[in-house]
Amino acid sequence: MEIILMDKVVNLGNLGDVVKVKDGYARNFLIPQGMAKRANKANIAAFAERKAELEKQSAEKLAAAQARAEKLAGIAITIAQKAGVDGRLFGSINNADIASALATQGMEVAKAEVRLPEGPLKAVGEYPVTLSLHSDVTCDITVTVVAES
Repeated sequence: MEIILMDKVVNLGNLGDVVKVKDGYARNFLIPQGMAKRANKANIAAFAERKAELEKQSAEKLAAAQARAEKLAGIAITIAQKAGVDGRLFGSINNADIASALATQGMEVAKAEVRLPEGPLKAVGEYPVTLSLHSDVTCDITVTVVAES
């Protein structure tokens, strides 16, 4: 299915690109999320009229994400979790736990923005964590996992 991208989509294209994707990906994810529209003549004409407005909205989203990244850059959070004698946790620390710990410090971050490429944290220690605030904006924070006493 051919679609017009209404926003930048990672590994797919930029605003206004007409790309061909699998039908299910377009129908079930891109179109319902508002990231794309079907590439028919009416939608192409409507996009051409609104292109400047959509580019302005995209630039505002990018600027907001960059401002959030500046506030979050270098933040260090500490999470206490029950752990065994050897330092392994009973359970694990996932992206929702990190997002809620940031929320307690007054930093609003969605759990989908927290990237843990090696999976959940399962041991006591200090870990670098990447926050993906926008498709072009990332920032790094430090998460320290300590044993709960």
